[in-house]
Amino acid sequence: MTALHLRGVLLPEDRTRDLWVRDGTISTSPVPGAVTVFDGGYILPGPVDSHCHVGVGPQGSVELSEAVAQAETDRDAGTLLVRDCGSPVDTRPLQLREDLPRIVRAGRHLARPKRYIPGLAEQLDDPEELPEAVARQAEYGDGWVKLVGDWIDRSVGDLAPLWPDEVLERAVAAAHERGARVTAHVFGPDALPGLLGAGIDCIEHGTGLDDAMIDLMARRGVALVPTLINVENFPSFAAAATKYPTYAAHMTKLYRSARDTIGRAVEAGVPVYAGTDAGGGIAHGRLVDEVLALHGVGMSSERALAAATWSARRWLGFSGVEEGAAADLVGYDSDPRENLEVLRTPKRIVLRGRVVG
Repeated sequence: MTALHLRGVLLPEDRTRDLWVRDGTISTSPVPGAVTVFDGGYILPGPVDSHCHVGVGPQGSVELSEAVAQAETDRDAGTLLVRDCGSPVDTRPLQLREDLPRIVRAGRHLARPKRYIPGLAEQLDDPEELPEAVARQAEYGDGWVKLVGDWIDRSVGDLAPLWPDEVLERAVAAAHERGARVTAHVFGPDALPGLLGAGIDCIEHGTGLDDAMIDLMARRGVALVPTLINVENFPSFAAAATKYPTYAAHMTKLYRSARDTIGRAVEAGVPVYAGTDAGGGIAHGRLVDEVLALHGVGMSSERALAAATWSARRWLGFSGVEEGAAADLVGYDSDPRENLEVLRTPKRIVLRGRVVG
């Protein structure tokens, strides 16, 4: 592998540094014969999409070749680490590819029959099966388990929780005993008290949060990945639900309050990370749009940038830019803190110590 040299303003350190890459890792000491691939500009640790679905397309599950193409789209946009938040496809072969983003897998979603998108989740006939299913997915995934916390219940015509509180407590405990963290898809308010009471580690979407829940999340350090660009689809979800007017009205209300809700979570100090929900109705490669959306609800430019780079990497257990760290780096011509749109045009992409863009 060719040794590389990069020079630029390193963020978040905010000072000009020379970095060398040898055998896939970063060195702060000169490496003889290194080829300069970036000189001038700004260097970031590899950006992170903290809610992504590699292996899911508009019609559901896709072939592995299409999953590869999705990962390539994310990589070419500068995303070098993905938390795959539930996929019916076994994407472990992609983890062996040196040219694709690193993937942290959550296994399959766990849901009840007719209470999630068809074909994506492992469906449990009896909610009492959840702790065992969580244990199984914890062993299969990469330290995360994904629950469907709420979805439309056609018998009531609105969003409703899928799991009893006592079952959730045992399920989250089962994951924690195996060293895994648990997250959940939640749009509305009703499922949140049970999930937070069970000790869940992260909430996806979170548009139903109230101030008491936000305060609890901030005090406990429970993460939030709001997927704001997917929240933009709520009006279309409502428009398609002509048979369920209560659900449609609820989704419309959640959409109208979403920016304020997430903004209050940001202000309260909840750990918030950038995730696109790519797969299905959201195209891959849109991490920058989510960063801009986070900035739009009150995050400073630097915090929004951190939510998709150094803070997100630390949250997921990955290093930033330091001696001996994995060489996942992206270089930009100008300072993204001054204009987040700069993130759309990476000048150099280095993944696992190789130039891939």
